[in-house]
Amino acid sequence: MIRATRTIRIEESDIEERFVRASGPGGQNVNKVATAVQLRFDARNSRSLTEEERERLLGLAGRRVTGEGVLIIEAGRFRTRERNRRDARERLFRWLEKAATPVRTRRQTRPPAGSRERRLEGKHLRGETKRARKPVIPPGD
Repeated sequence: MIRATRTIRIEESDIEERFVRASGPGGQNVNKVATAVQLRFDARNSRSLTEEERERLLGLAGRRVTGEGVLIIEAGRFRTRERNRRDARERLFRWLEKAATPVRTRRQTRPPAGSRERRLEGKHLRGETKRARKPVIPPGD
């Protein structure tokens, strides 16, 4: 059992880690050693998440989630397996933390009377400016 957040504990079996060769600089080491980690978290079938958390996680992760509901995180910033592994898990925990916080519903508010008055006054001033641009027609024409 891994403690991801204060409220979420996930099973070790829900996480699958695969080590692959990293791209980018690193010389001969990058060609020989598989240090990058591909972490796969089966969000759709995880019993650790509530239905709301699961839906929020799948929505937040977007295209990082496969059609089967598996969240894929690739970490290859560091040169060692252990640091990349820790980085991938920390990123997973941040995603889970975001999913655990419920979305606050927006309470509709009305603009204050002062702002309505300022808006109408501004409209009136713009109208006056435009009216002043019109050509003056002399009387009697």
